[in-house]
Amino acid sequence: MRKSSLIAALLLACAFAVPATDALAQSRPRSDDDQAEAAARKRQRDAEFGDNQAPLPQLRNAGPCPFVKVLYDAGRYVEFNGGKEASAEVAWSGEVQKISAGCAYKDAEPITVAIDILFAAGRGPKATGESKTYRYWVAVTQRNRMVIDKVYFDLPIRFEPGQDRLYAVERVDGIVIPRASLTTSGSNFEILVGFDVTPAMAEFNRQGKRFRLDAGAQTAATGGRTPR
Repeated sequence: MRKSSLIAALLLACAFAVPATDALAQSRPRSDDDQAEAAARKRQRDAEFGDNQAPLPQLRNAGPCPFVKVLYDAGRYVEFNGGKEASAEVAWSGEVQKISAGCAYKDAEPITVAIDILFAAGRGPKATGESKTYRYWVAVTQRNRMVIDKVYFDLPIRFEPGQDRLYAVERVDGIVIPRASLTTSGSNFEILVGFDVTPAMAEFNRQGKRFRLDAGAQTAATGGRTPR
């Protein structure tokens, strides 16, 4: 689903660097079967992402594009029943698995950016119903300073009966970053992506805790609605 949002990135002080998340990483050693399963899932995920994403701008720019990253503390969404941190208590889960980005600018023009985001969504043993609307955000920052602008989006996901995992590709375009001068390049900025998580979820991510649902039917899906 394409989303168009104007992020007017005024040249204010802002930004922070974060590492990208590792897809489906485990806190315990994997067996050979687990590794084979993870490799097969990665091949399917990459194929689905490639099939769903539209071409992004590949133009001659005045300089490099902004850095695009996943905020580690918000890269995963794990909702527990009653707040108890146990795999048997997981209701809904989500993860930002991959981001593809393209930008364009020349002369004194502002920087325009489009990104495709690959999400993985999971339905846990304590989930109620077949659908879940995840909320995520895209923020523009000036590197090593504070956030310039941040926009929230809804990602509605519906699982088929018996299905516990699927992927969704979201397009966010219309990101516009004004430039102070001809010498201001995209490398001065970062674009960060993450789920709208609670403080408890952020701390869970920060500590590197992970729970993985048993693999179920995997389906590519495209969700999303207008930003709010």
